[in-house]
Amino acid sequence: MMESGGETYRVEDTMMRIAAACGRERSHSYVTPTGIIFSIDGPDSGTRLVRISERSTDLQKVTDVNDISRRIAQGQLSVQEAIQLLRELETAKVGYPFRVKLLCAAIASGCFMIMFQGEWADFAAAFVIGGAALSSVTFFHWLVKAKLFSELLAAVIVGVLACLAVQIGAGNQLDKIILGSVMPLVPGLLITNAVRDLIAGHFVSGLSKGAEALLTAFAIGSGIAFVLAFYNGAGW
Repeated sequence: MMESGGETYRVEDTMMRIAAACGRERSHSYVTPTGIIFSIDGPDSGTRLVRISERSTDLQKVTDVNDISRRIAQGQLSVQEAIQLLRELETAKVGYPFRVKLLCAAIASGCFMIMFQGEWADFAAAFVIGGAALSSVTFFHWLVKAKLFSELLAAVIVGVLACLAVQIGAGNQLDKIILGSVMPLVPGLLITNAVRDLIAGHFVSGLSKGAEALLTAFAIGSGIAFVLAFYNGAGW
């Protein structure tokens, strides 16, 4: 659930529910964005630490794991059945195909550009550049396992494409096109989870996620600023 974008308190609650359903009423969990520590009181107690190295957004997987935990708590699943379902879910590709994500990112970019009071004449430019933003960040993250670096390069590509679109006459409002096109890179879910974790009292996780979101915003802003520094408003 943490690898797929779940909230910290939800992960802790899920583990506690499963432990209670298995007869382990006294259990303790401590979850951060990069690790999970879980312990059970008793004569045969043990503590496990799980490192979280990859994080993405897959709310369908979060929902499925949440559903499995509820079915365990209600006695509808045995431990072995639940383990089997979780293993199948771990290897299953429950997310949307990339072409669907690409289309949604492109449409969202165009719509955000309109929402920011852009012109309909710039919709096509924001549509194409928004799709390029998602493609770029996906490719660079596959190439280099450094999230900040991939987001920075994707923002540079968005800036370059937006300037070129205005320069060749395919777009009019450079600022609105950039605003709409960078939306696929904006960590909206991360910001939301950071606020929810802070409200729930998970200050370490909330601050960690907030810092990660701030770094992403810094990468996006730096990439766009880098391009605009070489663009004088009428051409290169």
